[in-house]
Amino acid sequence: MDIRHHPLPAASLGSQKTVTSLHFGTPGARPKVYLQASLHAEELPGMLAAHHLRQKLLAAEDAGQIRGEVVLVPVANPIGLTQRLDHKPMGRFEFSSSENFNRHYPDLAQVAFERTRGKLTQDGARNVTLVREAVAGWLAEQQPQTELQGLRHTLTSLAFDADVVIDLHCDCEAVMHFYAERHCWPVLEPLSRYLGSQAVLLADAATNGGPFDEQLSGLWSQLPALLRQAGVDVPLPVGCASTTVELRGEADVYHPLAEQDSAALWSYLQHLGVVAGTAPAMPAPRCEPTPLAGSETLKAPCPGVLVFVADVGQHLAVGDAVADIIDPTLGTVHTVRAGTAGVFYARILHRYIQTGLEIGKIAGSVPFRTGNLLGN
Repeated sequence: MDIRHHPLPAASLGSQKTVTSLHFGTPGARPKVYLQASLHAEELPGMLAAHHLRQKLLAAEDAGQIRGEVVLVPVANPIGLTQRLDHKPMGRFEFSSSENFNRHYPDLAQVAFERTRGKLTQDGARNVTLVREAVAGWLAEQQPQTELQGLRHTLTSLAFDADVVIDLHCDCEAVMHFYAERHCWPVLEPLSRYLGSQAVLLADAATNGGPFDEQLSGLWSQLPALLRQAGVDVPLPVGCASTTVELRGEADVYHPLAEQDSAALWSYLQHLGVVAGTAPAMPAPRCEPTPLAGSETLKAPCPGVLVFVADVGQHLAVGDAVADIIDPTLGTVHTVRAGTAGVFYARILHRYIQTGLEIGKIAGSVPFRTGNLLGN
């Protein structure tokens, strides 16, 4: 294992944070898989799963069983880990800028378009190499000034040339679920089955604000469109399939679950041929993919004590009760009901709700939303 430390620009005198990456296998070998955990720093199940996966990778490397390259970043956000307010972790938004740690990653498709135009040929494999080289050159020229810029640059530089990128997150209270671009699904379906995902939400292109995973896979879905618009007709195979994997809820930090998830990730690495061994037979899928545009976000029409009557993972019909909002000063009860049919895959953690705030999400099969599909 090659351990590399990536210092971030110092935000204050006497203080500097570092991203640590763990490298297994031979640099440049294919396939390359990149995994990171807890980009939203209060979402900890991924860190524990990464710890268990590390042990498997170490043993495989000692046995000479790693055929490709694996890069593991078990703590993707040292900035967010330091942020607490009134003893509560605040790892989703950076305090200094109020920006989401999982937004505003660079538009690699535009970078590649500007740098490869006129250089691509009818050799698809060579075109993939040229695109990766162009992005690598651009990244090498960047000089991030702030901690947050340095974090984004470091993570992008480690992951941009991977064949598969797995970004491990979690929700507040949730079942296992996935977010990905639609063109990535054939590559990612086995991972979903090994992990037992109960909801898979797909979109056709980057949805909002430049999230980490979508900017990486988006390079390969958006660049062909830019080339076609410019009248360039060349083959360009997909060079990266990326996904955000939501490992259930924030409190699901247990060794048995993490061992289960690391075993599923290991099976997927075997399936990809990154590590030696025959992958176990894939379990039957626990769900069918649904469009991200069909996901209903339930919001509170009034304030009060929030009492869920539907559990995460429950399949709901239109009109089914999801939660009661109780005003104990008036003695009123308002029942929030499902507006779409589907699996109730995530809900909030706290049990007092203010008007207009999010309550939970249902994965519906019929798209009805446009614009900002991911939220802030």
